[in-house]
Amino acid sequence: MSQEQNEKAVPRREFVEASHVSVVIGGVILAVGGWSTLVWLVNNTLPTVPNRWAFFALLQVSLTGTALPFIRFLHQRFSTERALFINPNVMVRQAIWVGMFGSVCAWLRIPRLLSIPIAVVVALALVAIEFLLRIRERTQWRPE
Repeated sequence: MSQEQNEKAVPRREFVEASHVSVVIGGVILAVGGWSTLVWLVNNTLPTVPNRWAFFALLQVSLTGTALPFIRFLHQRFSTERALFINPNVMVRQAIWVGMFGSVCAWLRIPRLLSIPIAVVVALALVAIEFLLRIRERTQWRPE
């Protein structure tokens, strides 16, 4: 890498790391707020229809916030260039998939429809959707 390319990469690296840190901080705030409200909801309310919807929404938020720091770590650990080219929106979307998987599994648990094969099928479907979205993002032309 030439000196000029190295000088261009340093500000981009600082910008990306700052945006990734802000995403992780947002995830921690979501996780703490979501889990504390979810514990309050389960302990202090009856399972009426609005409270069930609130449970699923809070479970989605809690799992998404909990998954964000781990997804950032996995991208930083296993990608080339230490996740320099990973868009923060992609990390948030992947964390939302984790939250959606947990919410769908909890929802399928109510009528006792959840089993290991169904959970695997749901997980594979979400992974396939994310894989296709990532392929679409890579193939789009971006003039620079």
